[in-house]
Order: sequence, then structure tokens, then C-alpha cells
Amino acid sequence: MSGRAAPFYCPYCGDEDLRPSEEGHGAWECTACSRAFRLSFLGLLAPRGRGPAPAGGAPAPVSTPGEGGTTP
Repeated sequence: MSGRAAPFYCPYCGDEDLRPSEEGHGAWECTACSRAFRLSFLGLLAPRGRGPAPAGGAPAPVSTPGEGGTTP
């Protein structure tokens, strides 16, 4: 597998005429709009619904009228 991922289009103008930049790994130049940009991998996201538990522990129990508690 290659260490370089190539973008398919410029994120600014949408043109497809891109060239690798001399600025280093992940840097690209768009010849259409004369902009340079850098792509980088930030990391993997946690699967949805399986993230860490909310801070503070378990939620407090909710009492309803008639459960033996006092009502105002």
C-alpha cells in the first residue's frame, strides 16, 4: 500500500488538476485556483453508541408520585 493518498479534487475550487507540492508529505497544489493545501490523517473515531460512559457515573433515580416519597 502506498504511503500517499491522492485527493481527487481541490477542496477550494473543485478542479481536478492537482500536483504534489514540494512542501512535503501530504501537501498539494491546485493549478486552477493557485492554492496549496495539506492533507493529514487525524485518527480513527470511536464507534457510535459505544463511546465512554458519561462523566458523573450512573444517572440519579427518578421518583414518581405514589412511590413512597414525599410530595410537595
